[in-house]
Amino acid sequence: MSVHPAPERSAPGKQARRPVGTLDVRAAKGARRIAMLTAYDAPTAALVDGCDIDIILVGDSLGMVMLGRNDTLSVTMDEMVHHCRAVTGSVTRALVVADMPFLSYETSPADALRNAGRLFREGGVRAVKLEGAGPYLPQVRALVDAGIPVMGHIGLTPQRVAQLGGFKVQGKTADAARRLLDDALALEQAGCFSIVLECVPSPVAARITAALTIPTIGIGAGPDCDGQVLVLHDMLGLQDRMVPRFVKRYANLAGQVTDAVTAYKQEVESGAFPGPEHGFAMPDEELRQLGRDGTSSGKE
Repeated sequence: MSVHPAPERSAPGKQARRPVGTLDVRAAKGARRIAMLTAYDAPTAALVDGCDIDIILVGDSLGMVMLGRNDTLSVTMDEMVHHCRAVTGSVTRALVVADMPFLSYETSPADALRNAGRLFREGGVRAVKLEGAGPYLPQVRALVDAGIPVMGHIGLTPQRVAQLGGFKVQGKTADAARRLLDDALALEQAGCFSIVLECVPSPVAARITAALTIPTIGIGAGPDCDGQVLVLHDMLGLQDRMVPRFVKRYANLAGQVTDAVTAYKQEVESGAFPGPEHGFAMPDEELRQLGRDGTSSGKE
């Protein structure tokens, strides 16, 4: 597989860190756990990257998290490119992976190449993620042959949620579990460097992980995957629209934001903000001169 790592970037005054590449992700299999989080904008991407997260996913979940929509299906290529550019401009270490949005790859390998190329050239990412296997294996092979690393995604695939009958656990029967294993093996054979397993029973995810030579990254797939991924806004407690069972909240920032905004409003209304320390002084001589000039009438 041809891999083109991003050039090293470092902020002024900061020591350059070697970027994570897809080969690093593959090498982590059996050696260490992989930590992956979403980010959709420059400030949060910089914070996440500063914590040495391995992979940052610019997910089409931005449709729900950032744009207030009810699903991911309406996210466009232009929107994905826009958010990818914001993230990659602020990241110096993590491997940035972009979701390929709905109908950007399903129609043909040629469409997949054209749209993935936009995410690379315009968005600056260094890998893409696409959902499903089966009919999309030619697309995976075409991307890999062109030098575009691909992360697979099976189990609950949000772009197929209407077909799946909702956000439901997948692979709960023996037959369904075997199909997931077959899909995972087919994606590995097609050239994927890793595979996301979403909402899959823990024993099934463990079997798939053991059968593959590439890493699995779980989300609602138990502890035996090679890595884990969460939506940043979920784990920080920044939104309550839909919090899946598999999410662990590491903070409740929504409460802190509410407290801060409420305090600001109260201080503005009371006159406590701004205080003298939030303003700017004027030289005494200039102030005296202003007083001598009097109030301008606006006439020459």
